[in-house]
Amino acid sequence: MDSAGSSGGAGVVPEPGGGEGPSTTAGAGGSAEGAGGGSTAAGSAQPSRYESQKRRDWNTFLQYLRNHKPPLTLARCSGAHVIEFLKYLDQFGKTKVHVTGCPYFGHPNPPAPCACTLKQAWGSLDALIGRLRAAYEENGGRPESNPFGARAVRIYLREVRESQAKARGIPYEKKKRKRPASTAAQVGDGGGGGGGDGTTSGVSATIAPATTSTI
Repeated sequence: MDSAGSSGGAGVVPEPGGGEGPSTTAGAGGSAEGAGGGSTAAGSAQPSRYESQKRRDWNTFLQYLRNHKPPLTLARCSGAHVIEFLKYLDQFGKTKVHVTGCPYFGHPNPPAPCACTLKQAWGSLDALIGRLRAAYEENGGRPESNPFGARAVRIYLREVRESQAKARGIPYEKKKRKRPASTAAQVGDGGGGGGGDGTTSGVSATIAPATTSTI
């Protein structure tokens, strides 16, 4: 899984997944009280860490398209180009992924270093795609043509997750999302089964700091 050599992303910032998961914006729920001062606070509020990271990731991807040989426009970008971008980012990775011929393949805690290459961790790529998918639509892209939501990208991320799980020897497990206990009375709320209330697509993993880990 070497980086695609046809892409010329010389100026792309390494480790785009350096931020943490989405931050809840403080003060958003205080509209019911203090209506006079709420608008002033909202106007001076700094963007959350998640929003800042999403903006940096979006600018990084646009720069990658400009540096691509031949240059690519966003309108011509497909899921294949997104996968090419993810492979390109592997050269900036901090996670060691053992190959099948390595004596430490499948070893959770290798006792010694080896010559296996460093790559981007699956969790970082998964969260990155979630941010870019949201940024694409926030910048005028149509959801049905969103290259970050393409089936090929989902398949690629699943393959990365499975291969890294085998290399590490510990499978990734889906974390079950806990439903918050409802304290309000639900009388007359017959259609309240929709549990997908606006969670950001693809941003389920918390991104670890850019420290070298062994897989």
